[in-house]
Amino acid sequence: MVTRLNGSRFAVNPDLVARLHASPDTTLVMVDGVSYVVTETLDEVIDEIVAFRARVIAMARRIEESAPAPLTAVRPLPEDER
Repeated sequence: MVTRLNGSRFAVNPDLVARLHASPDTTLVMVDGVSYVVTETLDEVIDEIVAFRARVIAMARRIEESAPAPLTAVRPLPEDER
């Protein structure tokens, strides 16, 4: 989440940020060329992106750990059950 200069907050997909500038305002330049000027500092935006990615990785690990174990072998039916 970032804040425009007018105070409105919005979410940015961090995978679509091409680059960040700070001169003096922080500007997010997206891969499609759209730019957003935000109130957060360059370091704050970077920290938010790092925290978001860490949450994604942590969630993926939790999902992996809670998923049932994959079947590793299929046992054939006994002769009398075929």
